[in-house]
Amino acid sequence: MSSFDKNDKTERRDREFFMEISYLGHSSFKLKGKSVILVTDPFDPDMVGLKFPKIECYAVTVSHLHQDHDYLKNLEGTPLVISGPGEYEIKGTKIIGIASYHDRLEGKERGLNTIYRIEMDGISLVHLGDLGHKLDDRLKEVIDGVDVLMIPAGGFYTISPVEASEIISQLEPKVVIPMHFNRKELDQKNFGKLSDVSVLLREMGKENVKPIPKLVVSKDKLLTEMTVVVLE
Repeated sequence: MSSFDKNDKTERRDREFFMEISYLGHSSFKLKGKSVILVTDPFDPDMVGLKFPKIECYAVTVSHLHQDHDYLKNLEGTPLVISGPGEYEIKGTKIIGIASYHDRLEGKERGLNTIYRIEMDGISLVHLGDLGHKLDDRLKEVIDGVDVLMIPAGGFYTISPVEASEIISQLEPKVVIPMHFNRKELDQKNFGKLSDVSVLLREMGKENVKPIPKLVVSKDKLLTEMTVVVLE
C-alpha cells in the first residue's frame, strides 16, 4: 500500500468520526469527541431535582456561578475547569469564552454569563449558558457560523422562547438543541416558572419533534437544512 493510500484512508477515517452529544439535564451536556470528553454546566442534583451521574471528563465549562450550573462534585479526575471569558485549548479542542449577561440589565439583576464556542473534531458548537438578552452585533459576529447551538428555551431566568426563536433565525445553525426548560422531573419549587420545550417548538413550527436519547454527528453528516433536536 502506498503512503498516499494510507494517508487517504486516515483522512477518510478522521472525516467519518462521529461525536456523541448526550443530555445530562438542565443546561448540562456531555460532548464526547475523538480525543476529549467535555461537560457543560454541571448541576447540583438536590437543587435541580435530576440525578447527575458520576462522570469522568477532560474539561468542564461553567457559564456562571449558580448552583444549577457550577456543581463540580460529581466530576471525576482532574478536568480543566473553564469558568469565564478567554481562549482555552485541550487536546486539540479549542474553547472560547465570550462575555454576556444573565439578564437584560447588563447583569444588574442576575449577574454575568459566559457563552462558550467549542471547536471539536471540525464541528463548531455554541453553548449559550443562561443568556438573558438578545444578541448584539458583537456577539453575533463572534458566534456566527455555528454548527450546533445549545440554547435556553424556558424563559423567566433567561431569554424567552420567542427571543430564542429570533436568535436561532439570526444564527442559522445546522442543529438546534434546546436546554434549560421545564419538565416534570425538575424541582418545581425552583424551576416551575420555566416554560416547557413545546413553547419554543411551536414558535419554530417544529411541534412534531420527538425526543431522542443522544445525538451522533460528524462534520460530513451535518444537514444543510436546520434540524431541531430535543434530547431526553
